[in-house]
Amino acid sequence: MKTLNQFLAQHLPEHKLPQELAGVLESVAAACLDINAKVRLGALSGVLGMAGTGNIQGEDQKKLDVIANNIMIDVLKANANIAGLASEEEDTYVATHENGGYLVLFDPLDGSSNIDVNISVGTIFSVLAKPEGALTTESFLQKGRDQVAAGYVLYGPQTQLVLTVGHGVFVFTLDDANQFLLTKENPRVPESTKEFAINMSNQRHWFAPVQQYIDELLAGETGVRGKLQYALGSQHGCRNPPHPDARWRIHVSARQTRPIQTGQTAPDVRSQPDEPDYGTSRRRIK
Repeated sequence: MKTLNQFLAQHLPEHKLPQELAGVLESVAAACLDINAKVRLGALSGVLGMAGTGNIQGEDQKKLDVIANNIMIDVLKANANIAGLASEEEDTYVATHENGGYLVLFDPLDGSSNIDVNISVGTIFSVLAKPEGALTTESFLQKGRDQVAAGYVLYGPQTQLVLTVGHGVFVFTLDDANQFLLTKENPRVPESTKEFAINMSNQRHWFAPVQQYIDELLAGETGVRGKLQYALGSQHGCRNPPHPDARWRIHVSARQTRPIQTGQTAPDVRSQPDEPDYGTSRRRIK
């Protein structure tokens, strides 16, 4: 199996991408290894509980939010190829190296409300090319299609890094030697699946057609869709009081889903005979 470093050394030249990008991604991975060590030890390393502060989104910060944010900033600031950082936990961007060619944006620990109950959390990141000129807030406000790399690290039953540099999606799994090894290439959404995930804590805010759709899925074989439904998990990341039934209604089976490729038209649910009209329309995925 290829390590992350070996993969980048081969994959980037194949697609005429600069090796400086490899250094940026390796720094992100190194920071995530440090975060993984803190997450894995939990209470043993004294990282659980509230930090007594809030972030720019108005959310209460956990201790591990702050620790993970500091790790990301400290590790990425040491890379001369990075000109600036933007974090969910910071009020403004962090300037690093004036001559760096890249910007890194991240949520250092998404789902931190799950930490104290030992449910999976993760780090989300995006890499952009730094525009010409002085670094400003607008430097970070780029279109999603202009990203040069993006991915996430999931701290779960296995620690996984999922990464793209615009030429396929690749999954790496952390081994006992603390190395990310390539374990899957170009994962796809199955042509048919019985599972979906949705944040039920916001159910009361959904539009009526969305509530109807989810209720029909949850009705299983006795509902209008006549499809067998299974409860597969519990509520993740609920910051608000959930629906009384939400404790079992989070991960259940759903209708068929099909992967949508770049440039492909997303299916209109009104064109499906067993789907109600939810006011959706056909749109082109850019």
